Amino acid sequence: MDFYNRDEESRLVSPDFNSKDEENEVSLRPKMLYDYIGQDKIKENLKVFIDASKMRGEALDHVLLYGPPGLGKTTLAGVIANELNVQIRITSGPAIVKPGDLAALLTNLNEGDILFIDEIHRLPRTTEEILYSAMEDYALDIIIGQGPSARSLRVDLPKFTLIGATTRAGQLTAPLRDRFGCLFRLELYTPEELGTIVTRSAGILGINIEQDGAMEIASRSRGTPRIANRLLKRTRDFSEVMGSGVITESDARMALARMDIDEFGLDNIDRLLLRTIITNYNGGPVGLETMAAAIGEEAVTIEDVYEPYLMQIGFLARTPRGRVVTNAVYSYFDMPAPGQQSMM
Repeated sequence: MDFYNRDEESRLVSPDFNSKDEENEVSLRPKMLYDYIGQDKIKENLKVFIDASKMRGEALDHVLLYGPPGLGKTTLAGVIANELNVQIRITSGPAIVKPGDLAALLTNLNEGDILFIDEIHRLPRTTEEILYSAMEDYALDIIIGQGPSARSLRVDLPKFTLIGATTRAGQLTAPLRDRFGCLFRLELYTPEELGTIVTRSAGILGINIEQDGAMEIASRSRGTPRIANRLLKRTRDFSEVMGSGVITESDARMALARMDIDEFGLDNIDRLLLRTIITNYNGGPVGLETMAAAIGEEAVTIEDVYEPYLMQIGFLARTPRGRVVTNAVYSYFDMPAPGQQSMM
């Protein structure tokens, strides 16, 4: 069975959300902080901020959630809304094309409501500027008319909470970033935390799984709950058709091997990228655009999707001259490192 596909919609270990995730992700999302697994430091601080805002009867300060995709930023925004017992309106930066789109969203909010903007770094600059007064003064400054007869009109807004989510916090402008009172970076999950998530998801989906099977899936999920849940569902298919119907450790290993996902969580595309750097460029350094052309992939996809995890596990390094594979990659492919080759 060939699971090698350049399409991110089909790539099992892609942390990005795709249409196939939607149905089950909604049912698997925790509703309250005590159900939310992992990110303990963030949960502790959020609990304090939420309780304090409820005690004072005020809207929660604006929140920025940032970190790699698939770690639960949208889920956490929903949890915050449930904890505050308020409504949440969800949109994304690319969906807000004109300033009027944002104005319509803001004027339809009620007191204390949450506006969640995913990929907030992709907001158009003219639209972003409207947010400044909305976040700081809870007001909209609207220009009516054109030319000499134009006049400014200020519309008061209910006190609301903006929750922004981004995978690229560095691309946020300083004026926007400075208006968030609570900034939280979501970190990759440990295998133990992912094992708990897999077990919880299996219970919700009615999947029979053993603890060792859950840990085997968790250890290959690249620290990302979205990938863990996706692999759980595909492993269930193999277990039901080719195994006992209960996901054991051996069932999980068999399924993941057939999906070409190894013990590090790497798939064929990861291995192609690493092997290309070794065979075509002597281990690097190699520029991002050159590497993208060599494997037929977009540079932004390599930078945002493939590289973060490869760097996390110590397989890839960024240098001023380009990308370089580490000695760990040579050991992974059972090849002598450059220094060892010269000694042989």
